[in-house]
Amino acid sequence: MIDALERFAPLPLQESYDNAGLQVGLTETEISGALLCLDVTEAVVDEAIRRGCNLIVAHHPLIFRKLAHISDGSYVERAVIKAIKNDVVIVAMHTNLDNALDGVNFKMAAKMELADLQPLQAPVEDGKWSGVVGTLPAPMSAEDFVKMLKQRFGVASVRANELLRRPVSCVALCGGAGSFMLGDALRAGADAFVTGEMGYHEFFGHEQQLQICVIGHYESEQFTTEIFRDIICRECPGVKTCIAETITNPIVYL
Repeated sequence: MIDALERFAPLPLQESYDNAGLQVGLTETEISGALLCLDVTEAVVDEAIRRGCNLIVAHHPLIFRKLAHISDGSYVERAVIKAIKNDVVIVAMHTNLDNALDGVNFKMAAKMELADLQPLQAPVEDGKWSGVVGTLPAPMSAEDFVKMLKQRFGVASVRANELLRRPVSCVALCGGAGSFMLGDALRAGADAFVTGEMGYHEFFGHEQQLQICVIGHYESEQFTTEIFRDIICRECPGVKTCIAETITNPIVYL
């Protein structure tokens, strides 16, 4: 199964700082079921055990930085210990899935019903689709565009700059912490740029130039589990798949 996931999103597509791939466990383990999630926490490992899944496929790596030791000092260490004790394998598909054709950005685009998708960085560097740009089914006002994002992604609020006073038709996007692609969105002539995270100062200077919409890191990538499910169901049809019910978003809106 790991091979199937990595054929879809090859590990060479990951960024140099990343740690995608096998995180915990043995590659030859016979899979009883796969729990699909965005983040791995102790509660997610508990859910996998409860639901009879000995494989967790996550978007964000549990082990991202070097572990100097493994004790009970952090949630990462405790989750590793719990997974090992219960023979649970953990695999992460992170920036390799962000950069893959039909990966995270394409799933976001599908939720917005964008058509005529093109790479936000052209030409595509090393096969990496770091962001995409496409066209809405019909132009809409900036206010209606923001309302659509809130509805499609289930967000409590959208961080935005001044509402555009022209219709939104061409939309650029990059899931997660995608503010580094703001310049690419401008060069692509997009009416709007949608991402998960952006710094305060990056909002300045684009009034009536581009509608910036920041919907939250978790919210922008939450449908990654659907990509995992589709890959496994297509390539390993006999394997039970479960989308995690545990909400791991550490940010709450009060």
